[in-house]
Amino acid sequence: MIPVPSGVRVWLAGGVTDMRCGMNSLALKVQEGLGRDPHAGDLYVFRGRRGDMVKCLWHDGLGMSLYAKRLERGRFIWPSPADGAVAISASQLAYLLDAIDWRNPQQTWRPRSAG
Repeated sequence: MIPVPSGVRVWLAGGVTDMRCGMNSLALKVQEGLGRDPHAGDLYVFRGRRGDMVKCLWHDGLGMSLYAKRLERGRFIWPSPADGAVAISASQLAYLLDAIDWRNPQQTWRPRSAG
């Protein structure tokens, strides 16, 4: 799990991204494509064409970090390209990285009584 402090905004870049891109290329996509400052402390998440890999770009105030995750099975749930950049919470990011539908997570069943 990425140690995302509270208060950090998480943005999903709608559409697909070339997963060969590194930090500089993704930072340029944030700046020019999304119109945001990649060094402002927000976390940006990009998805590959097949949907089984994401890259997270984050500037923590000291330097830029690039995280990657590839699923062995399944695909990441992603917004449509028409949505543009979608803001999600840090807990929704945790769901996304665990390959759970972050849009509508299901609460587990809890028993009402012990007996």
